[in-house]
Amino acid sequence: MDTVLDAPVKTFLQVTEFWVPEGDRLVLATGNYGGLSAFEDATRAISFAKGEGLPGKAWAEQRPIVLKGFDGSYFKRTEAAAEAGLTSAVAIPVFDGDALKAVLVVLCGDDDARIGAIEVWSELDGLMMLDDGYYGAAKHFEWVSQHTHFPRGQGLPGGVWSASTPMLFRELGSGYRFIRADSAGKAGLTTGLGLPIPVPHDRQFVLTLLSARGTPIARRFEIWDARPEKVGHEIAAILTDGICERDGPLWTDDNDTSPRRVTANQGNIGKVLASGLPVIVSGAPTLTEGYGSMVALPIYQHGAIAHIVSWYV
Repeated sequence: MDTVLDAPVKTFLQVTEFWVPEGDRLVLATGNYGGLSAFEDATRAISFAKGEGLPGKAWAEQRPIVLKGFDGSYFKRTEAAAEAGLTSAVAIPVFDGDALKAVLVVLCGDDDARIGAIEVWSELDGLMMLDDGYYGAAKHFEWVSQHTHFPRGQGLPGGVWSASTPMLFRELGSGYRFIRADSAGKAGLTTGLGLPIPVPHDRQFVLTLLSARGTPIARRFEIWDARPEKVGHEIAAILTDGICERDGPLWTDDNDTSPRRVTANQGNIGKVLASGLPVIVSGAPTLTEGYGSMVALPIYQHGAIAHIVSWYV
C-alpha cells in the first residue's frame, strides 16, 4: 500500500478534538489542530464543567450541538478561534446509555471556498427535521435542507433513523435515494455519511457529514460493525462499507469468506474497541491508510459498541 502522504488539501473541518469526563469536568484527551498551534495551546489550558462551553453544553443537554458563531456566545476560546480563522463548531456527545464517554468537537472556518455540510437532524412528530447545520459556502443547499423533512426510511437522515445504523451514500448529486440530489449536485457534494447519535432520553438524533470534492470532510470513509450478530462473542469489528478516493469501494458482503476484521487493540479501530473512546491520529500516514489524519467514532447500543465510523483526510 502506498503510504506516501498526498499533497495537502483544503479541508472542510479544520480542527477535531475530543474531551472526556474526569470527575465533574471535561478534559482534553487529544486533538488534531492542523498547525493552529496558538489555538491548540489555548485549548490545552482549559477544561469544562457540565454546561460550560460547547463541550459542557453538549454534555448537559445530552444532544449534538451546532454553534455557527462564537462572538457573544458561550464558546470559551473565542479570541484564539478568531485568530485561527475558526468561526463555527459542532459538538457530538458519545453516550453509553446514561454515561457520557466523550464529546467530539469539530471546528470549521468560514470562507467562500469551503463547501460541505455537517448536519444534526432530530425527530419531531414522526419526521426527521433539521435541528441545525453548518454548510460553509453551500448557501442554497442550506436553504433546501432547512425546508426538507424526512419520514422514517427516506433519504439519508430517515434511513439512518429507521435502521439505527450508520449509512454511506455515494454520488449525492445523482443518487435517487438522496432526496436533495439536485441541490447537492449544484453544490458539488459527493459523499454522505449518516450516523445515529444515541442519547439518554427518548429523542432521536442523526448526524450527517456531506463531503465535497474540492474541500472534503474526508477522502476515505469506513463503517465497522461490532454487533455480536455480526462478529460473534469476540470483541471485534468487521468493515461493512466504505469508500476511498484512492482505493475505491470498501466493504464486506455476507458471502465474503475473509472479511476485513479487527479485534481489540488491533490498529486504530481496535483501539476504539479496547478503550470505548474515539481515536484521532495525525502525522503518521503509515497508521492512517496513507492520509494525513483519521478520526474514529464509536456508536453505542445496548451497553456496548455497536458500530465505529471512521474518516480520513
